[in-house]
Amino acid sequence: MLVKIPQILDAAGVARARALLDAAPWADGRSSAGTQAAQVKNNEQLQPVTEQDREQFRALQALVLQALDGHPGFFSATLPKRVLPPLFNRYTGATNAYGSHVDQAVRYLPQAGSGAQRMRTDISCTLFLSDPADYDGGELVIETTFGEQRVKLAAGDLVVYPGTSVHRVEPVTRGARLASFFWIESLVRSEAQRRLLYEMDLSLMALRSQLGETPALVQLTGTYHNLLRLWADT
Repeated sequence: MLVKIPQILDAAGVARARALLDAAPWADGRSSAGTQAAQVKNNEQLQPVTEQDREQFRALQALVLQALDGHPGFFSATLPKRVLPPLFNRYTGATNAYGSHVDQAVRYLPQAGSGAQRMRTDISCTLFLSDPADYDGGELVIETTFGEQRVKLAAGDLVVYPGTSVHRVEPVTRGARLASFFWIESLVRSEAQRRLLYEMDLSLMALRSQLGETPALVQLTGTYHNLLRLWADT
């Protein structure tokens, strides 16, 4: 299921993120890639070096996570159980593309003390942080059962798509493409079940706005939650 979610970050949030990113240190993006992906990855990734860098990095992560936490559309589309703390990348100049690849199935949550905790990457996410007019190319191309989907969104908009998808980033031929990327382990592992719940939730919200809280809607809402209760792994 590919879902575009507008304005995860508002204009002020995008401006704050860009101010932090403009002063950030960048390094070879292959550091976060798996064996196959590293062969085709040619971008830059935010890499904190000093304590000040790390503070700015944590501030960027908190900015994105807070925005996600307060967005009902994000919750409805992903049903998040765990969210990998966001990372940040840049495509520009000679480091301007990412060839076709599939994301790693398992990643590790950074955790103090007892060590890292494993999480399954059910859903891949890209939060665009550059205005599309500021760069040429850079489309996120996702292969689906309905053909290739080319995604280039406004700054502050998010796209979520199955972690199983083959995808790539086209070469950036002018300007710079900045984005945040991260993964989600969903409460509902099955993509088909998540799709049914998402479509049902959208219909419930539309009917509620048109009809109010009718007895039939209360019953249907109960059915939604009973399905979620049946399928969710907490």
